[in-house]
Amino acid sequence: MNRFRNFRFGTLRESIPFAILIALYLVVNQAAQAQTGSLADVSFMEGRWKGTFNGGPIDAAWAAPQGDNLAGFMRMMKDNKVTMYELLIFEQTEKGPIVLVKHFKPGLIGSEEKDVSDRYSFVEAKKNQALFEKSDGSIRIIYEKRSDNQLVIQRGNQKDGKWVFADLFVFDRVK
Repeated sequence: MNRFRNFRFGTLRESIPFAILIALYLVVNQAAQAQTGSLADVSFMEGRWKGTFNGGPIDAAWAAPQGDNLAGFMRMMKDNKVTMYELLIFEQTEKGPIVLVKHFKPGLIGSEEKDVSDRYSFVEAKKNQALFEKSDGSIRIIYEKRSDNQLVIQRGNQKDGKWVFADLFVFDRVK
């Protein structure tokens, strides 16, 4: 009986480190896969959308993902004059999709330096929703299709150690 007990204990003791390694591998691997994402996670944005922002109309359009990218733009206007253009490019990387954003004033004058763009990394996705974080960690953006005919872009900032989001743009589908 003592030999059997020692044998079981010895085998268990030897297998605990192995089991811990397997468990750690599964947790890390699952977390890595959860954060990878793909352009399919933002394909719900495809189409033409219209809303209002800052007292004027805002138009947005996104093409379907093709190859390693999804391209889109926004046009903001007030008093029948453009106030800003925004070019958004979603590119697939090994770590998941990233969003590259460039802003332009009327006359297509760039707001950022020519080789600089705002860069957002993929955080996570759910059905019809994708979360991205700006490279400096200061802002998070949620792209969300709330219904077949409504697309919302929310902007989040840290408050008291938590991310707080508010609707930035609310779009209705253009048919």
